[in-house]
Amino acid sequence: MPAIPPSILPICLLFISHVFMTFAWYGHLKFTDRPLWLVVIVSWCIAFVEYCFAVPANRYGASIYSPAQLKIPSRK
Repeated sequence: MPAIPPSILPICLLFISHVFMTFAWYGHLKFTDRPLWLVVIVSWCIAFVEYCFAVPANRYGASIYSPAQLKIPSRK
């Protein structure tokens, strides 16, 4: 039996992905004293890690959820 159920794994991976993307998008606002080129490189490195979680999440989730369900949280 897997440690994380297949229906929960994409949700966990997407949550981690969104945390990294939040840092990539808004983290640069704290470092206004740094050169822009450095902030861009660091943001892209963080976004790469985000991508490494988002791609498997969507791949695993595609067999269980629809694309709309993967993109938008369900509110039931």
